[in-house]
Amino acid sequence: MNDYRTVDARRPWAPIIAYSRAVRRGNVIEVGGTSATSPDGEVLYPGDAYGQTKHVLDVMLSAIEELGGTAADVLRTRAFLTKVDDWEAVGRAHGEVFSEVYPASTLVEVSRLLLPGLVVEMEATAICRSESA
Repeated sequence: MNDYRTVDARRPWAPIIAYSRAVRRGNVIEVGGTSATSPDGEVLYPGDAYGQTKHVLDVMLSAIEELGGTAADVLRTRAFLTKVDDWEAVGRAHGEVFSEVYPASTLVEVSRLLLPGLVVEMEATAICRSESA
């Protein structure tokens, strides 16, 4: 079995930066910075922290599932917000997904994200119950 598997980020800038949406090695899955953008690079839900977070969580969980994990395997999440005052909207969306998991979580304010209109970007770490997927 290949010990290193990836999920394509499917964004125009991914080949320039040389990154994957998610990587699995053994039973660990790391999901890289994920924002609310379409595959062609369009910002989705501009300025809407809740809408962007819901989209980001869907994309991240899809990548985790593609690599054999589930939401229950998520150990840690990190959210980067352009306005820390959006924490409640981001937290509400996060809580809807992880209400039974309670992963360790960090919310940090940053000065800006890759594209205008983006207000949240997230990362996650999952530890799967087995090394095979």
